[in-house]
Amino acid sequence: MAIYHRLQKRPLAETGHLFAAYELTLRTLNVVDRNDPLTAMIADKMIEIGATGVEDAAEISKRALKSFIFN
Repeated sequence: MAIYHRLQKRPLAETGHLFAAYELTLRTLNVVDRNDPLTAMIADKMIEIGATGVEDAAEISKRALKSFIFN
């Protein structure tokens, strides 16, 4: 899956919230095929939002979903 490849060298303590946000977002969008190119876009957005300091998985997912809907 896209996010796991992008974050594989980082400690879980630093990335757990991103993994949780990623999974929540995929479930919300009903993305079942983990090879769907959309998963890479979602992973990149999770990392981008996480880099701003947001650590709450639900908030990261909410912001990502909002960016996909309104952009």
